[in-house]
Amino acid sequence: MPVINEQLGAYSDLFMLLAAFAYAAALVVFAWDLAKSNATIRSIEQEVLRQEADQLATVGGGSASTRPAGGPALVDESMAYTAASGQRSMARIAVVLTWLAAAIHTVAVVTRAIAAARVPWGNMYEFLSTGALIVALVYLIALLRKDLRFMGVFVTLLVTVMLCAATMGFPTPVGHLVPALQSPWIIIHVSIAVLASSLFTISFVASVVQLIQHRRQARLAAGGEDRLPFLRLVPSAGALENFAYRINAVSFVLWTFTVMAGAIWAEAAWGRYWGWDPKEVWSFVIWVVYAGYLHARATRGWTGVRSAWLSIVGYACIIFNFTVVNIYFSGLHSYAGV
Repeated sequence: MPVINEQLGAYSDLFMLLAAFAYAAALVVFAWDLAKSNATIRSIEQEVLRQEADQLATVGGGSASTRPAGGPALVDESMAYTAASGQRSMARIAVVLTWLAAAIHTVAVVTRAIAAARVPWGNMYEFLSTGALIVALVYLIALLRKDLRFMGVFVTLLVTVMLCAATMGFPTPVGHLVPALQSPWIIIHVSIAVLASSLFTISFVASVVQLIQHRRQARLAAGGEDRLPFLRLVPSAGALENFAYRINAVSFVLWTFTVMAGAIWAEAAWGRYWGWDPKEVWSFVIWVVYAGYLHARATRGWTGVRSAWLSIVGYACIIFNFTVVNIYFSGLHSYAGV
């Protein structure tokens, strides 16, 4: 049996708290960027209008009558970085802080693994802290290709909440795995589950922002007042929906593998592939909800608000499965560590 390094485990807990503070700082700066968005929008608008004027002068006429309600478009529908995006200095600082937080977070997770001499997802504390790290890394990696800084407030808020829940709600001293988890399948099954859950978190954020943007666009189309002007720095509801759909499609494949790997592991551990354990049931419920989401959107035309709500319902099932089922439902998967 490997020796537990309790001192290194204590350092890991300290790094986890430092990461939470760093994410909170990034959250504040992302929020500051939105708070000063009116000045940012005016600056970007002037640049966009100047470019439009130059283009009209080049082609020798035309008009800007096709401009969408609320003013000129300030964001690329493909979510690519634009020349005007460089004016958002606070957003750039927030991204740097998020990278710093993720680096500290990575140290915390790695030191936890070294201290326990095993993979760091053997209980709710470790699953949640590792999942939060994957959420942050997926978001930051996507930022290298897409201008997703509009999601920064939501992502850093979720990651901060996840770390606070792990450190305050499910504090678990570093220790050995329970016998049932001492299997190579924990590396395969749980790691894919963590990745799938993290991607579902990103799509959940996109769906929430989509609903907010949809209501704003509907109000503007009806001639109403633009009550959330900062959303002009956010892509359209349609672009957000397509983004969430692509992530959910990948996540669904990973979740399917998670359920299949779990069944194989269950047969090796308990002599049956499926036993209607509460955790198994809710993992299947999650699979059904997201399968319904993908099917309804692809073949039944469930787009827009309905697809966003289905995505949110699916994520609510994930949260229920992780919290309520782990804590209050007794079963063979009772490895919460609390």
